[in-house]
Amino acid sequence: MKAVVMAGGEGTRLRPMTANQPKPLLPIINRPIMEHVLRLLKRHGFTETVVTVQFLAALIRNYFGDGDELGMTLHYATEEVPLGTAGSVKNAADKLRDDRFLVISGDALTDIDLTDMLRFHRENRALVTIGLKRVPNPLEFGIIIVDDSGRIQRFLEKPTWGQVFSDTVNTGIYIMEPSVLDEIAPGQSVDWSSDVFPRMLERGCRLFGYVADGYWEDVGTHESYLKAQADVLEGKVKVDFDAFELAPGVWAAEGASVDPEAVLKGPLYIGDYAKVEAGAELREYTVLGSNAVVKEGAFLHRAVVSDNVYVGPAAHLRGCVIGKNTDVMTGARIEENAVVGDECVIESEAYVSSGVKIYPFKTIEAGSVVNTSVIWESRGQRSLFGPRGVSGLVNVEITPELCVRLASAYATTLRKGDTVVTSRDASRAARALKRAVISALNSSAINVVDLEAAALPVARFNTSRENVRGGIAVRTTAGDPQSVDIVFMDETGADLSQAAQRKLERVFSRQEYRRAFPGEIAELTFPARAVDTYARELLACIDMSGVKDAEMKVVVDCAGGTSSLVLPSLLGRAGVDVLTVNNRLDDASPTETIAERRRDLQRLADLVASARAAFGVRFDPVGERVSLVDEMGQLISEERALLVVLDLVAAERRGGRVALPVTTTRVAEMVCRFHGVQVDWTATSLDTLTRAARHPDMIFAGDGKGGFIVPEFAPTVDGLAVFLRLLGLVARTRLSLSQIDARIPEAKLLKRTVPTPWAHKGAVMRSVVEAAEGHRLDTTDGVRVVEDDGSWALVLPDPAEAVTHLWAEGHDMDTAQALLERWAHVVEQAAGAR
Repeated sequence: MKAVVMAGGEGTRLRPMTANQPKPLLPIINRPIMEHVLRLLKRHGFTETVVTVQFLAALIRNYFGDGDELGMTLHYATEEVPLGTAGSVKNAADKLRDDRFLVISGDALTDIDLTDMLRFHRENRALVTIGLKRVPNPLEFGIIIVDDSGRIQRFLEKPTWGQVFSDTVNTGIYIMEPSVLDEIAPGQSVDWSSDVFPRMLERGCRLFGYVADGYWEDVGTHESYLKAQADVLEGKVKVDFDAFELAPGVWAAEGASVDPEAVLKGPLYIGDYAKVEAGAELREYTVLGSNAVVKEGAFLHRAVVSDNVYVGPAAHLRGCVIGKNTDVMTGARIEENAVVGDECVIESEAYVSSGVKIYPFKTIEAGSVVNTSVIWESRGQRSLFGPRGVSGLVNVEITPELCVRLASAYATTLRKGDTVVTSRDASRAARALKRAVISALNSSAINVVDLEAAALPVARFNTSRENVRGGIAVRTTAGDPQSVDIVFMDETGADLSQAAQRKLERVFSRQEYRRAFPGEIAELTFPARAVDTYARELLACIDMSGVKDAEMKVVVDCAGGTSSLVLPSLLGRAGVDVLTVNNRLDDASPTETIAERRRDLQRLADLVASARAAFGVRFDPVGERVSLVDEMGQLISEERALLVVLDLVAAERRGGRVALPVTTTRVAEMVCRFHGVQVDWTATSLDTLTRAARHPDMIFAGDGKGGFIVPEFAPTVDGLAVFLRLLGLVARTRLSLSQIDARIPEAKLLKRTVPTPWAHKGAVMRSVVEAAEGHRLDTTDGVRVVEDDGSWALVLPDPAEAVTHLWAEGHDMDTAQALLERWAHVVEQAAGAR
């Protein structure tokens, strides 16, 4: 008599464990579930078996081969497409025509007495005998009702509680006569319990149910997978596993190495050649795979750890599953019901919250707090906030669900009844996601003033108004139309400070969101004249004298963005002849690629030259940053544009302070000194620059990336404001941008980026400080090493990526290059240290 093992299931509910392996190969006490099934068959005399395979069939064939190692003969029947439980057996009909046969699932753990079930089948002269099992909760299974003799009366597939008339469920174990195969049409997807058996029952065929006393667990969920492991360790199911008992309930396989100073509390299992170091603690129901390593201070409780896993010092694993070849580094913590797929890296001090699923081949960065599953993206980020706010792929990393949680966390940091301004760019994605943000804010008792599509400077201005406590803007990521940024603002309209970001992250990671009572649901309003108010206030603050008399012509490119909503209100009052291009909202292309940006800048340059304009300006799609073209039609680089605007402002004001990031060329210091202006060097983060811009003596600030701050209007980056200010400065100075650029010395500044693992960033900075002994150091941001001749090098770890940035400036390019090479060598050596 032959057996059929059905092993074609994908096990979708068990992903990511089944993301790259079929469900029957999932290990239970270090042996695949299907191997336990095959060993059960052999114990009951079934030595010739047909295995039906479909999903990742080659992996099953490669693992079990012809069955010789198990003392069995295995044949394989491969489904080209899924054929269902009955269709898969029909697909193997040519091997089953001789005699009755047994069908059993390859992904359920059981020790049911198959010999006694066969006796029952013969005594009742049954056409089909179905193995049944009494379970506490039958809702997830097919219920079968039998009479006193065991004859089947009724089938109920996946019933509701109102349909539960029995607790005997279908185990998927059948004994059949070969004529049953004639009930199935070849090549069609057919199931036993929902198609074939009910049809046979209607015809009065002899179908019987055998209520088994043995163990049976359908390993269909992560919870049942962990339960099956625990049940084996407790002896509730009879399976074979090669191990010896080190202590009561502590089983160790061949070659396992356990230090006497390790703390072990069974039942637990340690796989062959696994190593447990002194000081490690393994608690109940823990399973270690082959060649696993558990370092000192690690703690594991109800954790199932697969083969070749490294568990670092002080790591904490509780109630989780860790896939093959995964590294869990020092101090990482993985909580209940979390599942980490194969070949992942959980870096030092990372925290994986309860229920999170991390798919194979992912890296969770050091110090990350991961609250949502990591499926498509390749990394779990170390910090929720990046340089542009919270960023990610639309509907992959940034979903409506994430927006609700983020906005709820932000609302929780505010008081009930506070008001928040919301806005977006022209994209459809931003429009959809902003609606989720608004719903969450209102549900958390936060009033919302929605600007709809608005330039980011307008949103910042309205956020800084009286009685507003913050703002949220959703925009397409610059240069990446597939991604969005969610920008959170404080009551001044600036990006949240690092401290405020950390506060929001804490609420988000703990998921401790505040909800309003029904009577506290807040209001949503739409201001009527937000743009006009912004334009009026801006024109009142900016010195526009001399513009009308200069009779200038300028060319403006709105890049299809939200600045096109504001410019009509500004230009009509500015008294300047303006040629505008891309002056409309483009919801289909809310950002541009680098190639498209270069193309449009070249087009702007051509227009400026042909129109004999004073200069040209191109706004980014949200009106925050600008690119400049001089009257000759030459693009001014971002670094030179900073110096040009700085020179214009300093020459006119002849005093005051300017704020610049430490990465700026020291030519800026020369320009300021010449005009009697003082430089305040700041860190590179935008919130630091905006804080510095609030100083009462501040006349200018810029980040060298097209972002300029006009302090007399607002301490935030504003492309529209700097455009108006530039109009007045150029009109009054009577010099062209190319003339101003020509009088500023050339900078000898070089930059390089060196890959640096997160775990080595601290060692890199320590090495830099040690190597700089005897030099003057500036630690405003990173470490800036100043030489005796004034040349300098800056080493700065990236806050969001595993890289270190280096800048070097000298009196000539050779000096700068030598400095860059020297410090890059120091960084590379420290970054590669083990």
